[in-house]
Amino acid sequence: MPLHKLEHFDPNYRETFSGDDVKALDVYTQGGERIGSVADVLVDQDGRFRYLVLDTSLDYVSKKILLPIGLSRINYPERRVYVNGLSKEQVENLPEYAENAIVDEDYEEKVRSVFRSSTSNVTYERETYNYQQEPALYDLNEQYNQTFRLYEERLIANKHRVKTGEVAVSKHIETETARVAVPIQKERVLIERVPPTAGRTVVDPNELKFQAGEVARIEVYEETPDIHKEAFVREEIRVKKVVEQDTVEAQDTIRREELDVHTAGELRVDDNGGTPHQAI
Repeated sequence: MPLHKLEHFDPNYRETFSGDDVKALDVYTQGGERIGSVADVLVDQDGRFRYLVLDTSLDYVSKKILLPIGLSRINYPERRVYVNGLSKEQVENLPEYAENAIVDEDYEEKVRSVFRSSTSNVTYERETYNYQQEPALYDLNEQYNQTFRLYEERLIANKHRVKTGEVAVSKHIETETARVAVPIQKERVLIERVPPTAGRTVVDPNELKFQAGEVARIEVYEETPDIHKEAFVREEIRVKKVVEQDTVEAQDTIRREELDVHTAGELRVDDNGGTPHQAI
């Protein structure tokens, strides 16, 4: 069964335990002698405590070791962990725990063999062993370590994008009849016969010239309309999207569990509503 460091299994474990941090507790013997501190906790895949990682200093022997959780008594009000009989000899015989150590079945068995009672009838078999076979090593002492969780519901607001429609922009051609007026000019020749202004004047015979054929040539012009079609940019259309902000509010009924403490006998209850273990 794989084991996990507490913070890897539950990054918010302090919140889970209402602000209590087992990794901040000192370790004492039942006689009140400080022998180290809790460096970490190893839990199984269901989140159950299996080992405390102790940074020990016992009779000038310093070493990080694994302590099966059943051999400890956690007292959060005193901010201490009490160990049931940890000797210098046991510390010396335990494999030293390193941050990169692989805690597999064989490693655990080396730890168990140090703490296992000589009267134990447990036979270790790698494929079939489970923690329930040795409750003295792996079960939390119910007298001192009863833990249950208070749950509450929270409204979680998320959002996702959904398609609500689409806009298609295209163009079509419309026709109409257009009229345009162009003024044009036409030339024409006007021939008038008028009486001569010098009709009674005698012409000198030497100047008189009679001649047959064309006497004068006048070119006649006229304007013709030149009407054709040309295309121009009439208007530009820009298509873009804008994002509008809106706030959507929702409400629902949520539930929260609160702790009820019922006492019997003369028990001293602390200000936080808990019952100190030492007063029971």
